Amino acid sequence: MPKYKKISKNLQQVTLDNPKTRREKLSWLNINNAGKKEIEYLRKKYKFNLKHLHASSSKIIAQRPSFTYDEKECYIFLILHFPILKNDRIIAGEIDFFIKRGLLISMHNNDLPQLNEFFSYCKKDGDSLISYEYESAGILLYELLNKLIGNCYDLLDRNSIKISEIERLIFDHRKQKGAVSRILNLRRNIINFRKIIQNHKNIFKKQMERKSELVPPEIMKKHYSELIEYTKTIWEILDNQKEMIEVLNDTNESLLNNQLNDIIKTLTIFSVIVFPLTLLAAIFGMNTLGGMPFIDAPNGFWIVMSGMFTSSIGMLIFFKRKKWL
Repeated sequence: MPKYKKISKNLQQVTLDNPKTRREKLSWLNINNAGKKEIEYLRKKYKFNLKHLHASSSKIIAQRPSFTYDEKECYIFLILHFPILKNDRIIAGEIDFFIKRGLLISMHNNDLPQLNEFFSYCKKDGDSLISYEYESAGILLYELLNKLIGNCYDLLDRNSIKISEIERLIFDHRKQKGAVSRILNLRRNIINFRKIIQNHKNIFKKQMERKSELVPPEIMKKHYSELIEYTKTIWEILDNQKEMIEVLNDTNESLLNNQLNDIIKTLTIFSVIVFPLTLLAAIFGMNTLGGMPFIDAPNGFWIVMSGMFTSSIGMLIFFKRKKWL
């Protein structure tokens, strides 16, 4: 049965001890919103590099993932980012790991509920984990990463649903204008998603190549190869989604341009028809008495109006024959 210990408000520990083996116990320290107290605790107890500890502070956000091996203290310092959805926007949630024999430390800002859920599972059913069998921090890290990557698929499904909704909006003329903002938001989310996971494959390869005294190389390779394949699949899906949203954006722009062209054509035809009528009205509105036709005729007004009406009909017939209408 796993042993649970709450060291401080933000620091919890679960220990996996398989009685069937003589290996050392495996401890997982999960730290939410690491502050000075937690940083000092790790420095004194495990003598981690101060530079790595400062990088793990909750107030500092790393701009990129990294994989560092400290030869002096024999531990791995790992920074990974995972996509999280916040206010309908995909942003990066950071997790910092310290990994050494018999110890896994995860430090985060509580942005990834899947991590805390997996920690709670370890407290209750840790003896059902693969890492319980080997008591290996590398295998425990694999199982945790497997859960976090699984959440990526949920976000990909959400993107696919949004793509379908946008497609329906584009071909609904009453709601088409609203598709523009949704397309731009989804494009931003897909780009952010790609930026977040683009280095996962290389980092997983580095971890897979690390030798472990507790786990046979083929077992470690098998598990981390799964993670690499998952990241490849996610990248391929993101590529497809990126292409689809770009096609939808082009389609939406084409439809909007066609509507704009129809509006401009209608206004142009209206202007061309109205122009001769305005010209005739201006001519007969001049204050000249000598030589102006129809001025003294009994039905002069109706003669002018008939001429204007006839010219309008003639222009409409001309446009129709030219197939401009």
